[in-house]
Amino acid sequence: MAYEFKLPDLGEGLTEGEISRWLVAEGQEVAEDDPLVEIQTDKTTVEIPSPASGTVTRILVGEGDVVPVGTLLVVIGGEADGAQPASEPAPQKSAQSPAPERSAGKGRATPLVRKIAQELGVDLDALTGTGPQGRVTEDDVRGAAGPSEGRREPLRGVRRLIAEHMTRAHREVPAVTWVEECDFSRVDLKLLIPSALKASADSLQEFPELNARLEGDEILYLDRYDIGVAVQTEQGLVVPVVRACDSRSLDELRADVERLAEGARSGTLKPEELRGSTFTLTSAGKLAGLFQTPIVNHPEVAILSIGRIAERPVVRDGKVATAQVGYVSVTFDHRVVDGARAAEFGLAIIQRMQR
Repeated sequence: MAYEFKLPDLGEGLTEGEISRWLVAEGQEVAEDDPLVEIQTDKTTVEIPSPASGTVTRILVGEGDVVPVGTLLVVIGGEADGAQPASEPAPQKSAQSPAPERSAGKGRATPLVRKIAQELGVDLDALTGTGPQGRVTEDDVRGAAGPSEGRREPLRGVRRLIAEHMTRAHREVPAVTWVEECDFSRVDLKLLIPSALKASADSLQEFPELNARLEGDEILYLDRYDIGVAVQTEQGLVVPVVRACDSRSLDELRADVERLAEGARSGTLKPEELRGSTFTLTSAGKLAGLFQTPIVNHPEVAILSIGRIAERPVVRDGKVATAQVGYVSVTFDHRVVDGARAAEFGLAIIQRMQR
C-alpha cells in the first residue's frame, strides 16, 4: 500500500518550506527513519526522515520549490509505474477528445515556470527538462526563449530567505544610522564580540526602547537580553542568538559565540538557536570597512555594527598619537527610537568599551 508523505507542520508558525535537497531518488529502497529530504524554512534547514519503508515511487516536488504545509511531496510504496496515488485520481479522459500522450519528463514544471513559459511564448511540451526528475526549469524556459546575457542562478535556500527578510525590513522600517568613533585600545580584540555583547546588554538596560518590538500600535519592551550575532557562512548570512548576555561572564559569552558560529558554518544549528533575538550585533572584522549602515533585523528595532579597527591617529593632551580606533554604528527604527536616545545609547556602549 502506498504511503503519501506531505510537508509536515514544522512549528513556530511556519506555513511553507523549500525543498532544499532530496536525499533519495525515485526507484530507491528506503527504510523507516532513513534520511528522506532536507527542508529549508525561514529559520533553518531540517532533515526529515522517512516515515515508512519501501520503494520511492514518485517524487512530486522538485528541489528549489517552495510549497505550503500539507503539500504531497513523495509517495513511498505502491506501484512503481508512475500511477497517480489514491488521493490524486487521474483525470477522466474524454471519449470524444482523448488527451495526448506526454513523454516522460516532458512539460513537467512548477506553476511559476509554467507562468514564465506562457509569458515568453515557450511550449513546455517541446522541452526536455534539466531539473530533478526531468522537470523543466526556469533556465530551460529562458534558454528556449532566446539567448540571455550572463549566468542565471535562482535564489534558493538561505540566500532566498535573506532576500525576503531584508526586503521586508527595508520596506517596513524607517531606519536611521548614527555613527561615532571608538578607541578600542583597552579591548582584547580576541574578545571583541563578547565584549560588545556585554556592553550592549548593559546599555540596553538603560535604553529599553532599543530592546523592543513594534507590534501593531503598541511597543513591546522586552526584559531579556538575547542578542543575535551575524555570522557569514558559505550559504549566506546566519544570525544565531546568544542568550542572557546581561548575566554571563565574558568567558561564557566567548564560548557560546564560538559554538554558535561553528554551528552556523556547518549548518547544524537547532531552530531554537536562531529565533527570539531582541537586538543584533554585526562585525565583519578586517572586511568591515570604516563603518556600515546595517539593516535592522526585523522585528527588532535596532542593530549595532562595528567597523574595521586599525591603528589610527588621535589627539591626546594636544599631541598626535596613535590608537586602535574603529567606528560604531547604530541603525534604529525611527518609529520607536528617537535620534537623541539612539545617540546616547551608542555613546554608552562606547564608554563601556573604552573603560
